[in-house]
Amino acid sequence: MSTTDTVVAAAITLTDADLVPRVTHASTCGWLTGPGLPDGRGPFGCVEPARQGGPRTVGGVTGGPGGRLPAELRHQPVIGGLLDPAGPAVEPVLSDGATGEVSTTFFFHDRPDPMDRRPLDPSLPTLVRFAAATDELAGLRTQLAAHAGRYGTKAVAEASRQLLAFLEEGADGEPAPSWKMAALIRPLALGAGPGTASGLALDIPARLLDDEFGRGGVVRFEEVDFPATLTHGPTRRFLRETGLPEDGFLFRLDADLPPRTLAEYCADERELPDALLPARAGHLIRLGCLVEDNSLVVDGATGAVLSWSEPDGALRPLNTDLSALAFTLWLLHREHTLDGASGHALTSDTYDRLALTMIRALSAVDPTDTTADTDWHYWTELFQDEAGGVP
Repeated sequence: MSTTDTVVAAAITLTDADLVPRVTHASTCGWLTGPGLPDGRGPFGCVEPARQGGPRTVGGVTGGPGGRLPAELRHQPVIGGLLDPAGPAVEPVLSDGATGEVSTTFFFHDRPDPMDRRPLDPSLPTLVRFAAATDELAGLRTQLAAHAGRYGTKAVAEASRQLLAFLEEGADGEPAPSWKMAALIRPLALGAGPGTASGLALDIPARLLDDEFGRGGVVRFEEVDFPATLTHGPTRRFLRETGLPEDGFLFRLDADLPPRTLAEYCADERELPDALLPARAGHLIRLGCLVEDNSLVVDGATGAVLSWSEPDGALRPLNTDLSALAFTLWLLHREHTLDGASGHALTSDTYDRLALTMIRALSAVDPTDTTADTDWHYWTELFQDEAGGVP
């Protein structure tokens, strides 16, 4: 793969009149009036100010906070945004009108003092090509060419190597930390393939969990362990043959006792009255605990995985099924391992981008409750909880 191999699908172009006098850098002007800006289908897209009369400045976008903005930042053109999985721009992308250097900042409209700029790429063409390559190679599983139909750790490693090589070539060996992070995290979506043999959402490779958590760290159950209300065949088979990690970093499996229904667990351990339990508590199988007093339960009839919050009594979707849960736990553990191996390079000064990259990798294989109309999703909230140190 080379920089000339990546075709940028752009839908938004500007005119010279849109750019003068804010943007004078020749290469940047040529790109904005030629190939143009992505229309928002990838991780980088155009924001509304760039669609109408050209890009606005940081001062204009923030509502003109006056003297609180340094002059060099106040007049920077906002030419796009780094996007979250649902689509809206979450981090404005700036292009220096004189030098073409691309950076990002962040601000709240009710408190428009932006953070300092963070360098992203040496030029706009580099940014657009990197964003397109990352999305094509590592994000959209159904559109992969060289990696179509290949899943597991070897496929992940090969995709990461290919993407890193492309990024290093396009940036003269020094891509921005956020792109290195994307090259390591986004290909993790190739860790498991679409479900065919398992009858679940994903086919988890036989050794994926054992290799990640250690064979002694993965618990498998016997048929006699299951409650009578666990009637979903693929779920029973998954617990017998594949199993779940006992310590999933943010999930702790109840490994000391056979799986119990939520009603049985609450009667034995919590002494909660039935009135405080969700409907069909006798058909919800508690497998373990999440952080913040949440129980992880599986619907015995459908195999759907949910979280039950004891403090507020809410029962919410968590994952499509146990295969998607296992992939999520593997993804979290893999990121944690990569972060440790890199000396926390993945999270240093780029936590928000890491959170969005992790959400994208998860939503690529399990979109449960990660759509734009979802008010709350457990994994998304944890990914974004910087104060809690997650991921």
